[in-house]
Amino acid sequence: MNGISGGIYHEKQVKELCALHALNNLFQSRDAFTKPELDEICQSLSPHVWINPHKSLLGLGNYDVNVIMSALQKKGCEAIWFDKRKAPECLELAHIKGFILNVPSDYRLGFVLLPLKKRHWVAIRRVSGIYYNLDSKLDAPHAIGQESDLMHYLREQLDSKEKELFIVVSREVDEKHLWEKDEIIDR
Repeated sequence: MNGISGGIYHEKQVKELCALHALNNLFQSRDAFTKPELDEICQSLSPHVWINPHKSLLGLGNYDVNVIMSALQKKGCEAIWFDKRKAPECLELAHIKGFILNVPSDYRLGFVLLPLKKRHWVAIRRVSGIYYNLDSKLDAPHAIGQESDLMHYLREQLDSKEKELFIVVSREVDEKHLWEKDEIIDR
């Protein structure tokens, strides 16, 4: 189910399409990407394989970071892995389009919790001056708050060794390295 909640576009989780939802939520558009487009990216990344390593064997989604990075490049953007040894305050938020957070997720078969782990993709971005967690598993966007609230939220998320943060910027911002402040702030 997709929709606008308080003027914010937010796709809800369907199958294992969290990467698709994260991308569409990040770009605030139902039409930013489609499942066939992401499947096509998978095919282009591994064209001569029977089982594609970039998505679920069952074709339900579960796309990897390579697919997300390729999709972002099609929109003139780059995903930059954030080094957790640095403090989030080193980020120049004015030049950042948003964030994609990768978090561990339990694997369930109905009500049964399996001893497998999978990954879940979450978009974070600013809309009308407020930062939002646009996790497709949420019923609605969750307001994080202003810049200081975002810094606190990102520090909490990065304290987990299993979570990874990707900064989404335009290609120009990446090339000129404008996403990071001149002074280095270590955690």
